[in-house]
Amino acid sequence: MPVFVFKGRTATGSLTEGEQEASNSTALAGQLMERGITPLTITEKKQRPDVLDQIRRKLDLYKVSVEELLMFTRQMGALARAGIPITRAIAGIMESISNPLMVRALHDVLEQLEAGRGLSIAFARHPRVFSNLYISMIQVGENTGRLDEAFSMMAGYIDRNRKMSNNISAALRYPTIVISAIVIAMGIVNLFVIPKFASFFEANNLELPWQTVLLLNTSNFFVSYWQFILIVLIGAFMLFKRYINTVEGRYKWHKFILRIPVIGDILLRAYLARFARSFAMAYGAGVPIVQAMGVISRSVGNDFIAAHVGDMREGIERGETLTRTANRTGMFTPVVMQMFSVGEEAGNLDEMMSYIADFYEEEVDYDVKTLSDKMEPLIYVMVGIMVLVLAMGIFVPMWDVAQMAGR
Repeated sequence: MPVFVFKGRTATGSLTEGEQEASNSTALAGQLMERGITPLTITEKKQRPDVLDQIRRKLDLYKVSVEELLMFTRQMGALARAGIPITRAIAGIMESISNPLMVRALHDVLEQLEAGRGLSIAFARHPRVFSNLYISMIQVGENTGRLDEAFSMMAGYIDRNRKMSNNISAALRYPTIVISAIVIAMGIVNLFVIPKFASFFEANNLELPWQTVLLLNTSNFFVSYWQFILIVLIGAFMLFKRYINTVEGRYKWHKFILRIPVIGDILLRAYLARFARSFAMAYGAGVPIVQAMGVISRSVGNDFIAAHVGDMREGIERGETLTRTANRTGMFTPVVMQMFSVGEEAGNLDEMMSYIADFYEEEVDYDVKTLSDKMEPLIYVMVGIMVLVLAMGIFVPMWDVAQMAGR
């Protein structure tokens, strides 16, 4: 946030000056007036350029975290509930935000509001900060005059998604660290340990078993061509990133991760919980069902599921029921399909979708808590294979040498 140098007069007429951070000179002038100081001059202080910050701005590397968006949404809900004007609320919140991307977005939002445009239209100019669902909920809040409720509902939605994502990440952290450690250990063994044994075996002129020969040849390959292997891996990673940034590649990758044993099933239920929660919130706020489906398909976070949601939207546009279109996707269990049907027949679809979201979230929480137990057998098998390879390839010839020395 920029620093401004100001000069002004107090209520008694005495001259005062100082430095203060503010989002812009207008915001600083308002702060000074509230303190009883009449500003005379306000100039931005020239600061030493931050090279790292300039590089990140140039490459557009700044992102708004979930926590930052959640805090902004909660603050906006509280200020709107207190009757604070939107422009004043945003200007006040900007003073406590340090993320440059968020500051630029809110600064533009303020300019759009001052130009007479709506808040949802101003938010829509910044898709990297505000999702389609976020914008739609704010639009509903503007149209109904319940903007504070719209911000509160979005804060609750963002918080639930944050907790679920954090739980899944925490559960995957242990197996990821263990598997990474195994891979690193195998690399160290191939590059540094096995070559030492190779020189020992060669000096003793031993007749080596096939598993030792295979291990030594593998080690020699890694030692001789590790530069090319590193280049190939980096190139493959870059091509993979480029491919999954395409529409087809992203769709196939999102479909693949849902097919991964154990983890894929948890991710599928997490995405379905997000879909149900988003639908309940949008439909309960008064968003038409077809529009809600379109918004959710762009906000669910998985292109494979988004395509099925898009198919459901097209079916509803043709006059089919939500239950029939949902059943055709094959994503939902029979129990959930019954809840769909009951919600449509009873006319409380938003309430039933909230129950469905609760149902999926409880299942995800349980699976996340037991994920480490499910992954431990796989980890033990990997460690066992590594130990077996080393034992058969290294320790067997060493045992032969010991026997020869004994004789």
